[in-house]
Amino acid sequence: MGKIDENYFRMDDNMQANTIEDILDYDESVLLRAKPKKGAYIFNAVMRMLPIAVVWMIFDGFFIFAMAFNADQMPVYIWFIIVPFFALHLTPVWIWLGGIISASAGYKNIEYVFTEKRIIIRKGVVGIDFVNIYYSDIKGVNLRVGVIDRMFKVGDIYISAARQSEVLFDIPNPYFILKKIQGIVVDIKTDIIFPNDLRPKENHGYKTKYRGRNQFDDYE
Repeated sequence: MGKIDENYFRMDDNMQANTIEDILDYDESVLLRAKPKKGAYIFNAVMRMLPIAVVWMIFDGFFIFAMAFNADQMPVYIWFIIVPFFALHLTPVWIWLGGIISASAGYKNIEYVFTEKRIIIRKGVVGIDFVNIYYSDIKGVNLRVGVIDRMFKVGDIYISAARQSEVLFDIPNPYFILKKIQGIVVDIKTDIIFPNDLRPKENHGYKTKYRGRNQFDDYE
């Protein structure tokens, strides 16, 4: 049995900033940092449930206005029923507004980081969550560019991995990012399947550090 490194799990009190650097391996390099395009991200949040919210507000607003217009003819106790009823009935509107507020408040915490080993997604509104997707686990990478996305020149990249699925929302230059992710996945999976010196000399197998050039050098 090899010697146990007693310092392996020793805590580092300086790693409390909730940044990407807190979870990087010591030999791990960042190839690219990206964020959703803010205008597209917020606008998509506004549009996500807008038709439903508008119809709901018009429908409920008609009854609220009618009752308010005849308020002097209604018993006071009726309002203790009406107000909670419409507060609950307007739930789709509150959900829509909550989505916009959440998107606006959480935007500053969103970051997509690509290293030579994995994709790290940092997100959260109050707390911070980190999601790791290792290239070796990725089973599919797809791109969706909708009408609003074309307006803002962004796209959503859908990543399917072995035990999870994630979306990189409103990424600028999405075709470039898609192509580079696919290239890294192919390179790493090729190393897994053929981990021997029959591979080109510049790459001796999966357990070595990925030696391909930075796929994201040309990102703008």
